[in-house]
Amino acid sequence: MSGRFAVGQDARIPALARLRPGRGLVSEIVFIAKETDPNEGRVAASPDSVKKLKGLGFDVVVETGAGFLSRVPDAEYEKAGARIGAIADAKTADVVLKVRRPNSAEIAGYKSGAIVIAIMDPYGNEDAVADMAKAGLSAFAMELMPRITRAQSMDVLSSQANLAGYQAVIDAACEYDRALPMMMTAAGTVPAAKIFVMGAGVAGLQAIATARRLGAVVSATDVRPAAKEQVASLGAKFIAVEDEEFKAAETAGGYAKEMSKEYQAKQAALVAEHIAKQDIVITTALIPGRPAPRLVTRDMLKSMKPGSVAVDLAVERGGNVEGAKAGKVADVEGVKVIGHLNVPGRIAASASGLYAKNLVTFLETMVSKETKALALNMEDELVKATALTHGGAIVNPNFEPKKKGDL
Repeated sequence: MSGRFAVGQDARIPALARLRPGRGLVSEIVFIAKETDPNEGRVAASPDSVKKLKGLGFDVVVETGAGFLSRVPDAEYEKAGARIGAIADAKTADVVLKVRRPNSAEIAGYKSGAIVIAIMDPYGNEDAVADMAKAGLSAFAMELMPRITRAQSMDVLSSQANLAGYQAVIDAACEYDRALPMMMTAAGTVPAAKIFVMGAGVAGLQAIATARRLGAVVSATDVRPAAKEQVASLGAKFIAVEDEEFKAAETAGGYAKEMSKEYQAKQAALVAEHIAKQDIVITTALIPGRPAPRLVTRDMLKSMKPGSVAVDLAVERGGNVEGAKAGKVADVEGVKVIGHLNVPGRIAASASGLYAKNLVTFLETMVSKETKALALNMEDELVKATALTHGGAIVNPNFEPKKKGDL
């Protein structure tokens, strides 16, 4: 472990106080990487977040063209105080901020001991986590941020899911060949579209709100009892089998529990009857660390009117809709099934601004207010919850590589 920053109560000479001959004080460097995935339009910094990082005492280097797809030209970062650099500048960075987990080539370009913060997608990618540990990186997964009051402004799942729910309705409207609101004209009346949202978490609630604003008749379902009141408050009808199991179907963290086979069968029957009357279905159900639950079958799609639309926001985890194809709009039983990947990235300019705020707020918790130097405390509840690797080891046991013979 290098002495670049203080760890817990083990005070060391902070990097900010180090002297370089003839140069004076040396600030720690934050590097904003350009995403390498061709399908990723988001960026890990905004001009506002760069200003905030500068205020925290960091030197900020933004890779050339990093914000292009999010409508942030290099000149805007420079105005905010950043220096425009190249990928080689990552080698000198104390902190690397990204949207997606770095690939092997990127990892090789980071110095040992650097803090790397991104949406790491660690489930099922244990080997990639191990690679970061071997490289000596302190890697943090933003999507593991605990859902507590202190961390609300750092909750990347909420900030990005909120936009995904909005975009799901916009994508559905683009594929649906009719108007969404009821229109009364001299030539006749256009009926309002019926939209059914499955899953009333952050994405689902935003989908409901957006669909209502566009004039659709909206209904929704969720296995969490608390969702009923939330759905109703947005003007949508709640659809669920409300038995005893339903009343206890929520974890302490606010996530949906996996339901029994018996409940799933009863709920599926109710949903199947309801879906047959809908024009658009939007599914948002995800269980952390598990494949997406199947909510809509081919038979359900077959019961819908020709030209109906289904949007599967869980397609990257296997999908909620049978027949959904990742990255495509598929025709399944006469229904257009939308399986766009990286839905928040489809509105990258908005998503990047929120994500950058999540990142800088989290990084601020790792900075000493007195010295304005990195002071990483591995016992902090936010650090502990999000840490994947540190000091050359995997520190989150959930993501250790599977050994031979493990199930």
